[in-house]
Amino acid sequence: MTDKIMIVEDEEDIVTLLRYNLEKEGFETCFVMDGEKAFSAIKINQPTLILLDWMLPGMSGVDICKQIRYDNDLRTVPIIMLTARGEEADKIRGLTVGADDYMTKPFSVPELIARIKALLRRVQPTKTKGELAFEDIKMDLATCRVFRGSRFVHLGPTEFRLLQFLMEQPRHVFPREQLLKEVWGADIHVELRTVDVHIRRLRKAMNEGGEKDLIRTVRAVGYSIDTREPEGAEESDPADEE
Repeated sequence: MTDKIMIVEDEEDIVTLLRYNLEKEGFETCFVMDGEKAFSAIKINQPTLILLDWMLPGMSGVDICKQIRYDNDLRTVPIIMLTARGEEADKIRGLTVGADDYMTKPFSVPELIARIKALLRRVQPTKTKGELAFEDIKMDLATCRVFRGSRFVHLGPTEFRLLQFLMEQPRHVFPREQLLKEVWGADIHVELRTVDVHIRRLRKAMNEGGEKDLIRTVRAVGYSIDTREPEGAEESDPADEE
């Protein structure tokens, strides 16, 4: 089945450019140019991936991203945010509200297409049968649903894949570089800080009900899922240091 890319962008030239190049690569495309109409258009079209502009008339891309991540039908759809805002704080904010990747305008179309393909590869392998469990966490890999006890946990696709990777080898500490390679893919450049931001999002979602934090940050090493107390002082979450 052809992957459908939803373009949420108010600049007609960019919409035309993206549609032409994406369709040349074999993707199906649809688009909406008004922030207030974006969420309903996304619900109707049920895209495989969303390209979301930050600055839109009617409603910002940040607010649309939040809506998507709290909708049961759309929460696993990957989002790449497109914006002219290139400051690190803006990138962190975009990732924090639910974007899976971030590109600053003007962007390279070949690089964007490479990131789309990498993100789709990252998400699609999770659509397999089976279940993972650790303590009170259960992951249904067929339906991409996560439960903490009886509580359903809202996770975006990158947080789901990150949790899946950690739960496949519990108590093993993974360096940030390895998480980038295994979760994001070796063929795409993502900053190390991106891992910290997604870990922060994952930790917040998993502990929303007041549960014990099972995501360990190991000083100068990386991250693991574990019930054991760390040896020595545990490092604070780097994503909090803004």
